[in-house]
Amino acid sequence: MSLVRLNIKGISYSQTQNGAYALILNEVEGERKLPIVIGAFEAQSIAIALEKEIKPPRPLTHDLFKSFADRYQIIVKQVIIHKLVDGVFYSSIICERDKIEEIIDARTSDAIALALRFNAPIFTYKNILDKAGIYLNLPAKEDDPIDVLNEDIIFEEQEEATNDLTHLTVQELNGLLQEAVTNEDYEAAAKIRDEISKREH
Repeated sequence: MSLVRLNIKGISYSQTQNGAYALILNEVEGERKLPIVIGAFEAQSIAIALEKEIKPPRPLTHDLFKSFADRYQIIVKQVIIHKLVDGVFYSSIICERDKIEEIIDARTSDAIALALRFNAPIFTYKNILDKAGIYLNLPAKEDDPIDVLNEDIIFEEQEEATNDLTHLTVQELNGLLQEAVTNEDYEAAAKIRDEISKREH
């Protein structure tokens, strides 16, 4: 299976789900986006890693892991989002010490927070992007800065679309997915996509 490199487009906050954020990844050589729902702590940690000027007074958990790894000469080489089951993404951290490579299982949000601190590339498999990636109809601008907790990428919730998806057909879900993407509502799109993913199992 071929790997596809991803970078971070931004983080959006849910207006209706307390403490829920959507991390938006996009393929480096393409237009598809991969929205992943993450918690508030992980969103903060990723945002701090992206904003180089922000230095917390004490090390966060991911900063501590970085210091620990540096002390013991462990290098994070890359992160791979390798599986998607019932809307949950599974990731591996590929590490190296003394020229011996190890693969460590991790939550995707933690893996990405660490990848940023080690300047390690993030990948997923093509089949996961084919299944869970969404297209935006808007043209991408190469010079766009990364949006971090920016109100420009906070998307309104489509309550009627996401409250109860179980009674809808796959065809209706696909229609709602396209509508959510058109409205740039990544979080609603992620929920609808997850429901479609469950039906395919």
